[in-house]
Amino acid sequence: MSYQINNFPTEEYHARIKGTRAEMAARGLDCIIISDPSNMAWISGYDGWSFYVHQAVLLGMEGDPVYWGRGMDAVGAQRTVFMGDDDIVGYPDYLVQNPEIHTMTDLAALLKARGYETARIGVELDNYYYSAAAHITLVMGLPDAQFVDANGLVNWQRAIKSPREIAYMRGAASITDKMHAAIVERAEPGMRKNDLVAEIYAAGIRGTDEFWGDYPAIVPLAPSGLDATAAHLTWDGAPLRKNESTFFEIAGVHRRYHVPQSRTLFLGAAPQKYLDAEAAVLDAVEAGLEQAKPGNLCEDIANAFNAALNKAGFNKDGRCGYSIGLSYPPDWGERTMSFRAGDKSVLAAGMCFHFMPALWLDDGGLEITEPILITENGYECLCTTERRLFIKD
Repeated sequence: MSYQINNFPTEEYHARIKGTRAEMAARGLDCIIISDPSNMAWISGYDGWSFYVHQAVLLGMEGDPVYWGRGMDAVGAQRTVFMGDDDIVGYPDYLVQNPEIHTMTDLAALLKARGYETARIGVELDNYYYSAAAHITLVMGLPDAQFVDANGLVNWQRAIKSPREIAYMRGAASITDKMHAAIVERAEPGMRKNDLVAEIYAAGIRGTDEFWGDYPAIVPLAPSGLDATAAHLTWDGAPLRKNESTFFEIAGVHRRYHVPQSRTLFLGAAPQKYLDAEAAVLDAVEAGLEQAKPGNLCEDIANAFNAALNKAGFNKDGRCGYSIGLSYPPDWGERTMSFRAGDKSVLAAGMCFHFMPALWLDDGGLEITEPILITENGYECLCTTERRLFIKD
């Protein structure tokens, strides 16, 4: 029996393609080169740890998408994409990381062979996986084509989740809950941080009886003490200490769908400033969630949250949330909407976000965050982990 990682019916892929082509037509594009592995998976089903070499999915205005990648990864495409073998193209291995000839010479030849020599082609210019050298090689290889920035085109098509996608998100959320429960149960003074992170990984990969755990796009962020005054530090082998906070920014993942959530653990008696910060964040989160409903704007959530936080005497710089869904390293966000002043994106049922109101104090950090689904009447918190500062003596 063939195994498909995303397990979506072909009809769902066709619906995704139809919506994407409508946006392509609005922009006057004949073809797009999709190099973001999240977008590749969403449009074709392709899944594999092959994004360290050049790969893409080509989508024109007719026919099925075309997977293009390393020859040995074409077998993985056969196992995961919904298209037939005629739309799976592998390039020879001598092109892999060859300083003498760039891999994109092969893609340029494929585009010519498929009739795009003079086409208007969209590319993801600000994508992690589409390098400057890749772009230059394509431009040189197709001098009569017009290359247009189509960064985010597919990302925005992914904003509203289908019922099956939401089911995968709920499954991932149940894994996130299990991971946080493991942290609170296992963490204790003297335990090496790397040993605790091993427990986090074990819980995340084991998943639940119903939902198996996939690998996260971001490793567990678990800084303690002064390290927790910074946003994105990971872990070391130092022991957990009493009278220190550790925040855990983690994500349960199922079939590449991510549900991140953060909680903070204080070992020992928490100082009053942490309790005050907790109260302020919890009140501000509630204020923000009151604005989480269809028809409101992303900035409405941020403005309500920041107003309540500032009233309590605290301040948060930067955004306090972003859209989430299917993703690959190095980021579990969708790179579209953000909860911040000025983001006029309209909320709609089926959108998913990580409401991420983190605070960094002078001697530690406090993260109490919520992954949410916008529903027809408001919002749903995807996780059930208690919303509070966890204190363990």
